[in-house]
Amino acid sequence: MPLLHKIAGVVVVCAVLLGLVLPGERRDDGGNEAEVERVGGGHPARPVDAERPAPGAGAAVPGTASATPSAAATAPIQAAAPAAAAAKANELGQVPVLMYHRILDKAEQSLDRSTKELYDELTRLAKGGYTPITATELASGRIDVPAGRHPVVLTFDDSTPGHFGLDAHGNPKPDTAVGIIQRVARENPGFRATATMYLNKDMFGLKGAEASAGLAWLLQHGYDLGNHTLSHPNLGGLSAEKVRAEIGGLEDEVVKLTGAHTGTLAYPFGVPPEKEEWAREQQGRFAFQGMFLAGWRPAPSPFSEDFDRWAVPRVRSEGKIKENDCEKYCSTAWLEYLDQHPQERYTSDGDPGTVTVPRGLQDGLAAQARSIARVY
Repeated sequence: MPLLHKIAGVVVVCAVLLGLVLPGERRDDGGNEAEVERVGGGHPARPVDAERPAPGAGAAVPGTASATPSAAATAPIQAAAPAAAAAKANELGQVPVLMYHRILDKAEQSLDRSTKELYDELTRLAKGGYTPITATELASGRIDVPAGRHPVVLTFDDSTPGHFGLDAHGNPKPDTAVGIIQRVARENPGFRATATMYLNKDMFGLKGAEASAGLAWLLQHGYDLGNHTLSHPNLGGLSAEKVRAEIGGLEDEVVKLTGAHTGTLAYPFGVPPEKEEWAREQQGRFAFQGMFLAGWRPAPSPFSEDFDRWAVPRVRSEGKIKENDCEKYCSTAWLEYLDQHPQERYTSDGDPGTVTVPRGLQDGLAAQARSIARVY
């Protein structure tokens, strides 16, 4: 195991000994054997500098409270539609953001997942009522899934060849992550074929025209491109100039190949730079809708006052193994927990224009979500 993996693993074990609690109670003070969410703990409970609009947007999104509450923020909340109540909607529930690394025929290292493990986990999600959305949609509060279903975000870091490639007919290779997602979607109506691909410079091992064609295919078929820096450095030890060179350099490559910008950033190793604003935007070069960490808990709803789109936690995809406390805090354990505690899971009302919550939970709404909130 690489030295960095061992060091991060020791950090996680120490955190466990110092007081990790059960899922559903645990704060964001986790880590990953290869990626550490925050130095010194989790993200703040309330949005950071929430009155600022999203980069590239004209107004704040749901889940980011305004500094001055409007009349709508204190007005009575309307009753939910009968269909939303029948679906037992709870749009303040938690959203799993699953983090994958290499996808191989057979896993070789601790962060790898085999093609069978990926297929089995995605099939479990599909049969469990989950519908994939993108990281950009979560960060900006644009969640549109059928009533009664649960959003999930699939993220793939490092743009390795096992994530994506096209065959001679221009279709995704079946043994890649995208090929498996497409297969699960065909087999399970209601399971949307999408994911967020966090890119490094070596984009799936594709070069030149192949890279351009590959990224174009992903965008045309509803996949989301994210920024994961050029060379995957620890941003925590870099100057502002070097942080922007890494992030902006990758963004330049994506724009050159696609004409489009990425929507979100995932920190390499889950570590932010000394000043968050260095990574958030650079005039004329990049401007993100959200930034993603590498923690071990689902994300709060984007309509919750606890949601911070500049520090969205993710959950490592892994079985219930002893390593780094995956028995409680990796994907299999969290999905079991949410199955057993459905009241804590985000359940859609089927209407992207409203935010429906059970009566008694409305105090947890972000101020700007109250005007479209409904209760039952």
